[in-house]
Amino acid sequence: MKIAILVAMDKELSLLLHQIENPHTGKIGDKEVTIGKIGKHDVLVAKCGIGKVNAAINTLDIIRDYHPELIINSGVAGGAGHSMQVGQLLVADRAAYHDVWCGPGTTIGTADGFPLYFEAYKPIVEYARGKKDDSNTRVGLICSGDRFISTPDEVAVINANFPDVKAVDMESAAIAHVCQRENIPFSIIRVVSDTPGEGENLSQYQDFWSRAPQTTFAALRAILDIID
Repeated sequence: MKIAILVAMDKELSLLLHQIENPHTGKIGDKEVTIGKIGKHDVLVAKCGIGKVNAAINTLDIIRDYHPELIINSGVAGGAGHSMQVGQLLVADRAAYHDVWCGPGTTIGTADGFPLYFEAYKPIVEYARGKKDDSNTRVGLICSGDRFISTPDEVAVINANFPDVKAVDMESAAIAHVCQRENIPFSIIRVVSDTPGEGENLSQYQDFWSRAPQTTFAALRAILDIID
């Protein structure tokens, strides 16, 4: 399968590039990308940038120039309750916006003409659900917005609108939105780097990167191995 793997930041990119076999550098627009193989799959790995607009623009460019059969968004996210802990892996079954509201008569999170929830690629979701002996992997909702969530009060607002949210980030829903528009399946696989609902998440976030969780990011390889 031809797969594009997108991350938001250079820190995340550096944890993935070593997994690519026979890598070479390419260009999509003015963006540098790495092309090669992971296992049996042809892959393109690229940084989409932080935030919804960067993620959407670069996802669309990659779809139009590379024509992937699947887009995977990997990287880090903040835990948003449901006992999500630093280092745990979230395989999202759905993605939604926590900061979108189009006014009276509309539902919080719903972008005009699109559903509230963007449904992720089922084979990966079902694989993750089947790992009942793996307490490190969770399945559930991820919510995105253009703000780094850093306080319990911010998490509480999101939880009020999305009680089952497990993690928050700044790109996943925008990537999912573009994929739905372009009829490309997507998967969101994020590692919890901090837990803003529990207080001192900024120090958690900084310590997380100093520990360089390469083994957790390597779970992406196991997931790729189950895809035909």
